[in-house]
Amino acid sequence: MDILKQTLREEIEKYAAGGRGANILLFAILDDDRGIYAVNAVDYPKREDVAGVVVLARLVGNLIVIEEDMADKKLVDALQKRGVLRDQIILAYAGEPIPDAEQFELDT
Repeated sequence: MDILKQTLREEIEKYAAGGRGANILLFAILDDDRGIYAVNAVDYPKREDVAGVVVLARLVGNLIVIEEDMADKKLVDALQKRGVLRDQIILAYAGEPIPDAEQFELDT
């Protein structure tokens, strides 16, 4: 496994480590083939709200695109501590342009 993918996967897994938070269950969603990694949260033990994304990131070439980050400790900081350069990280949730935007454009 490529080092960037492995680093991203390991950091995402940490967000779901233990599998629970305060009244929530946390599930890691790890797709090595597509390079998409996320953590989803669901209310527990009583479902009062819909499931939600805690963090969602994907690989595009040699870049990590962070689509969502609702965590207190931000993924961008964790990745940089692991040696990933800030130039390799796109904060899509903060409005930074994504490198593959053309594939998501709607036909008019």
